[in-house]
Amino acid sequence: MVDRFFSTKVLAEASVTVALTVILREILPPLYTMPQGGSVTVAGLVPLLWFALRRGTAAGMFAGAVYGLINMSMGGYVVHPVQALLDYPLAFAALGLAGLWKKYPLVGVVFGIAGRFVCSFLAGIIFFTSFSIDGVVASAVYNGTYLVGELIISLAVMLMLMRANMIDVYL
Repeated sequence: MVDRFFSTKVLAEASVTVALTVILREILPPLYTMPQGGSVTVAGLVPLLWFALRRGTAAGMFAGAVYGLINMSMGGYVVHPVQALLDYPLAFAALGLAGLWKKYPLVGVVFGIAGRFVCSFLAGIIFFTSFSIDGVVASAVYNGTYLVGELIISLAVMLMLMRANMIDVYL
């Protein structure tokens, strides 16, 4: 298992996946951007979700964490170290949870993005309570606003890829 995860082939595939995610999320303009970070992109999470479905949870979490660090270095919005950890490497690593549902890719997409929501939600509580606002409600509304959009787009793209037999061939 460990040898397979750290094989040159898997690490190279993870690198390409992270690069594609950077292109889709950072270079292409987002459909909608939230004021304190977070955006709805053109299927920006699909490469990480697909990689997790293809290579498993551990490899997916690794690629997600790497992307999270890159995302943070490209202008992340940080108010507290714990918030930074939750909002970037851990939130994107949580997308790797999709790998638990290899046989049911759409369920994997839902759980991967739900994992990201949980991390961003916890980070949002830290962020919003720093402004003396009810952090639980504010964080749920704020993070739900853009992650529901990401979920809908990711599900639609994955469904199109599945119908075109692009997913099943590689899983």
